[in-house]
Amino acid sequence: MPSNGNEGARGADTRLAARCLAGEADAFKEVYDAHATRLYNLACRMIGSPAEAEDLLQEIFLQAFRKLSSYKGEAALGTWLYRLGMNLCLDRVRSKQGKMARSTVALDDERGEAVRPGHDRRVDSVVERLDLERAIAQLPDSYRAAFLLHDVEGFEHHEIGDILGIAEGTSKSLVHKARVRIRTFLGTPLPSTPAGK
Repeated sequence: MPSNGNEGARGADTRLAARCLAGEADAFKEVYDAHATRLYNLACRMIGSPAEAEDLLQEIFLQAFRKLSSYKGEAALGTWLYRLGMNLCLDRVRSKQGKMARSTVALDDERGEAVRPGHDRRVDSVVERLDLERAIAQLPDSYRAAFLLHDVEGFEHHEIGDILGIAEGTSKSLVHKARVRIRTFLGTPLPSTPAGK
């Protein structure tokens, strides 16, 4: 039964893509409304900058519009869009490796100034979030992509396989390795963490 639901959804996706290709502005708006928020969140997490994520979101939908004729309905339209978006994100990340390294140093500086004895717990929360974001940013591209798609966006491993063009088992391995690296990175207690936390 679930496969019939998937086939029905894919049929609806194929019809929606055909409407877009026929020039129906409402159809492309429907695609945008259904997927823009999640694609923006993905871009923001992969790139680390809301402004760049906005630019990248526009680029994703521009590419989607240009390449929509290549959508054959073999996967869900959302999966196809995520694959397209993830490829653009990875291209952007790879072209900005130097900038990411400088951002990591800036986060180190922020942490050093923010963590002081006697500060309130909100600072701890901000520092912990910065540590997590820094840990994710330091993951290899493939680890980060699989981790964000699975643990943040909630995709199943077979969907991640479709999005990234890898085997389901590879997705599981990448997510596992990403978690291990993040745990290792976060394994040393924060200097400001109260005893017993």
